[in-house]
Amino acid sequence: MDSAAARDRVLDAAEELFYSRGVQSVGMDELRGASGVSLKRLYQLFPAKEQLVAAYLARRDERWRGRLAEHVARRRDPRERIPAVFDWLEGWFGEDGFRGCAWINAYGELGATSTLVAEQVRAHKEAFRDYLASLVADAGLPAALTGPLFLLAEGAMVTAGITGTARPAAEAREAARALVAAARPVGPGRPRTA
Repeated sequence: MDSAAARDRVLDAAEELFYSRGVQSVGMDELRGASGVSLKRLYQLFPAKEQLVAAYLARRDERWRGRLAEHVARRRDPRERIPAVFDWLEGWFGEDGFRGCAWINAYGELGATSTLVAEQVRAHKEAFRDYLASLVADAGLPAALTGPLFLLAEGAMVTAGITGTARPAAEAREAARALVAAARPVGPGRPRTA
């Protein structure tokens, strides 16, 4: 098995186990068994567990943000793309095996002790916030709307992870709709202010 295939198998196993059970409860020997990659090869690929956690989060980030953007892009009206974020979150929250936000979970377990994991979590959250900012700008709305929308989405993720229901996404979507409806469009000659 070449290095790319071995890496993918380890990351697949890590994602399944870390997301469903938590990072600290899963040992490298268990990852070896689940991936079918020898312990020696596993450590060659990822010399430290935190490197594996960071790689798992980075790969999940790319897929997560890609799926979100693909869903949202189906809406023609730029103003409808903002509530579409919450539609997508609602679908994600309702998936079998949903256990909250992988990045928030990893930060809760390792953020205080692993700079590498904390950086990966911050990068994901910053990229998500930047994506929301782009939706706000495309809708011709004030940039100041980005922060509240980001907090609505993040709060929905945490609440859904704790309650095990998709309802927080619907509630956040309604709040987002109210914010968008109340926002004054940014017209020509009026600067978008943060």
